[in-house]
Amino acid sequence: MDDPVRVRRVYDPPEDGDGTRVLVDRLWPRGVSKERAAIDVWLKDITPSDELRSWYHQDRSGARHDTFVDRYRTELDDPAHTEAVDRLAGIVRAGGPVTLITAVKDVADGHVPVLVDHLQHVMKRT
Repeated sequence: MDDPVRVRRVYDPPEDGDGTRVLVDRLWPRGVSKERAAIDVWLKDITPSDELRSWYHQDRSGARHDTFVDRYRTELDDPAHTEAVDRLAGIVRAGGPVTLITAVKDVADGHVPVLVDHLQHVMKRT
């Protein structure tokens, strides 16, 4: 595998190639035991703020997606998020695969792709 960071849903069974499994959701996934989730690290502070998440989910049409992406990118650069971003970057730098775990149904329209893109930029800067 060329990409050291994978993305999977928490409802999928863990795989041998997952490496370090990092939960990147603010809330623990409903109906999933800690044993079944097999989470190594839970980075709650890397997720969008409650305000941004609520705002984004008020309109299910998708019209807010681009604005959500811009606002979440801004949040990822603020002090409330940088410690968690740096911790995730350190986990990736430590080697081995890293799998970002989420409960989001539509991963492509959620926060995880924005996070992966931001992480790639952080990794290039340092």
